[in-house]
Amino acid sequence: MNYLELTKKINTRVAAVLVISAAVVGVSTQALAWGPERPTTSGETGADFITFNSITDNKKVGDERNFVRIREAGAGEYINEAKLQPGKQYEVMTYYHNNAKTSLNASGVGIAKDVSVRTKMPSVVKPGERGNVSSIISASNAAPKEVWDEAYVTSDTDVALKYIAGSAKVTSNGPVNGQILPDSLFSTGALLGYDSLNGVLPGCAEYSGFVIYKFRVDAPNFDVQKQVSPTGQKQWQESYAAKPGEKVDYKITYTNTGTTAQNDVNIKDAMPKGMLYQPGSTKVYNTANPSGRGVSDNIVTSGINIGNYAAGGNAVVTYSATVANPNDLVCGANTLPNTASAITSGGAKSDTANVTVAVACAAEECKPGVPKGDARCTEACVPTEGQVVDANGNCVATSGSLPTTGPAETILTIIGIGALTAGGAYWYRSRQNLKKALAGVNLEHEEKAHDAPKLLKARTDTHKEDDKTDF
Repeated sequence: MNYLELTKKINTRVAAVLVISAAVVGVSTQALAWGPERPTTSGETGADFITFNSITDNKKVGDERNFVRIREAGAGEYINEAKLQPGKQYEVMTYYHNNAKTSLNASGVGIAKDVSVRTKMPSVVKPGERGNVSSIISASNAAPKEVWDEAYVTSDTDVALKYIAGSAKVTSNGPVNGQILPDSLFSTGALLGYDSLNGVLPGCAEYSGFVIYKFRVDAPNFDVQKQVSPTGQKQWQESYAAKPGEKVDYKITYTNTGTTAQNDVNIKDAMPKGMLYQPGSTKVYNTANPSGRGVSDNIVTSGINIGNYAAGGNAVVTYSATVANPNDLVCGANTLPNTASAITSGGAKSDTANVTVAVACAAEECKPGVPKGDARCTEACVPTEGQVVDANGNCVATSGSLPTTGPAETILTIIGIGALTAGGAYWYRSRQNLKKALAGVNLEHEEKAHDAPKLLKARTDTHKEDDKTDF
């Protein structure tokens, strides 16, 4: 029986899998990552020895060396490269075919032994990366003993690829059809076969088959939001204008927006200078604690573990803080940013809410006790020679020139003061002497006035005596 006759007998279950796009069939083998280099044959003739996936004109598959392909689960055709989307499932197909002629089976020369397949896929694909999904088919009596091929996957975001347990199944015309392959498929390999999964596979297309498994694309992702409100008001906002000493409430909302669970989620908050955390105020709200549960104050230090969350799960953390007093803030406008972080196995994200505080500044003075801008800051006049500015800013005349000071002037001043003092003393003494002198004269006059009659009498008597003597 030739190849064309055998392909007509392939079960419709296999034929359904063989729906491959014309674009894939026409792809140059040099553009595909398969190996090793090996002799090829056509479907018309088959091979004279046991070899796998070496026919280049398979009417359904095309070039058998391109035997690993991928598609979105249940959608479209199998292709060589797929762009993964989070939350979706994909199918990887591996085609296997012992190319030995049917005529070699009766003697056992064309029957492959220890036939197995092992496959691998990346656990994570990042943007800009091109991950490969590959399979290796081996047989102990084949030439070459192993052949391999790979398909490719890309993604616009970080994604994790998770094998769907129990999804690896065999599609075959034999009794093994629909059997599930063990998880060793992704490590040491899994045996193939026709009558059973015993590693024995005769040559020719009717004994060929497919292994198809599924994987899920998970995107570990989450969101964190920080908001603030005047205490007790629940007026949540990104920024709030508070007063010094005012109490506010903070809210941190974590949401698992990815397609996989996130365990041991840690919430941490960086308290800014100018805000004072209120001990004992932190609470966690989630499905297990709808009314809130008090937790430690570590939120503002090492952080708090708020538990595990499935895709779509969320939690809210609240706590209170007080704005510092004016003396602990700078004068003018203060912006106090408060940043919360959610830390998960899939990374960390943060968000910030602001508290703004206006603190009055002390007025600047143009002169002691006079605030800047006061009318008294402006001089009423510019003093000229012989003038000074009084307390009201007016120019007033001085009684004389302002004294000049300096060493020489100081000495002259001291001398002048001494001279004045000496002159004053001299004047005082002269005055006293004058008084005394005047007092003496007056006394003498008084005495003379008192004695005048006596003197007059004496002089009269003298004259009388004289008269007696001379005459």
